[in-house]
Amino acid sequence: MVNISLEPGPTLTQSRLLAERLRQSLLDGAFAPGTRLNEVHLARTMSVSRTPLRAALQTLAGEGLLHHTPNRGFTVPEQSLSAMIDAYEMRALAEGLAARLAAERGISEAARLRLEAALAAGDKALAPDTDDRDRRGRYAEANEAFHETIHEAAQSVLVKDVLRICQRVPQTSAHNIVAFNLADMRERHAAHRRVYEAIICREPREAEQQMRQHVLAVKVSMVRWYAQRATSEQAEARKPAAAG
Repeated sequence: MVNISLEPGPTLTQSRLLAERLRQSLLDGAFAPGTRLNEVHLARTMSVSRTPLRAALQTLAGEGLLHHTPNRGFTVPEQSLSAMIDAYEMRALAEGLAARLAAERGISEAARLRLEAALAAGDKALAPDTDDRDRRGRYAEANEAFHETIHEAAQSVLVKDVLRICQRVPQTSAHNIVAFNLADMRERHAAHRRVYEAIICREPREAEQQMRQHVLAVKVSMVRWYAQRATSEQAEARKPAAAG
């Protein structure tokens, strides 16, 4: 279970903080699909009372990140492969448009610096001297920062709304790189540089094409990984129980 400590504060503020942390945990895949969240255990783990926790869970249910069933509580939605494919394809369209708009409208100096910082963080994460135990987490943060900066630079509320809807399938979050090996991360990072160059050079069509290709390539890797995991779990479930 996720360990989260919060300072005491007003219930509303605390519930917002809880919602943000739980939202990130769900997007990171910290809770397996189908998991029923035990409110008592979760409140104890997070060192909070159940009132702000329940408010946070209700917020996430309203966003589609959790399912709420009366008398049964909150569960993490089961996501089919078809739902993942749909979400990735919608992400490819929306993020491609975000990159195009950023290139057309031009980005601020602050946005340029954030993109360059994300690329530099990716370089560091993939450097040979980086501890393998830290590499994935560092790259996930750099990856998410790169994508979110482009979302903001697009200056489009509708694009951000579409991307928020896509997050209802947590496995497709930009922070989720569970299927990536080192070669995958290097390939994705190279794609980021191509997107960056197209935006900086004010080439809208190229920026859109590069971003779409990037997201669709991620889709292939992630869907394959989840399909293989599902097959393994089904095979494991069919094994006869060991004799006691």
